Amino acid sequence: MAESAEHVTCQEVVELVTDYLEQALPADEAAVFEQHLNFCDGCDWYVDQMRTTIATVGRIEEENVPPAIREKLLAAFRDRRRS
Repeated sequence: MAESAEHVTCQEVVELVTDYLEQALPADEAAVFEQHLNFCDGCDWYVDQMRTTIATVGRIEEENVPPAIREKLLAAFRDRRRS
């Protein structure tokens, strides 16, 4: 979390978004995170897009992904991890 417990930066929002959406942040950190969202339209939009993506992707079953697309996705993730 931020050096100051009273605010988070936009970068920290990006780093903490998964924990926030999974309700894994402690209550005090979640409150500071939400306070940032109240004042930062860009981060509020980002978190909303993450919620939408999770809701959409969460409905896709592995067998619904064509093998060629699956291989492209796996290759992209592998390349990203090497960076």
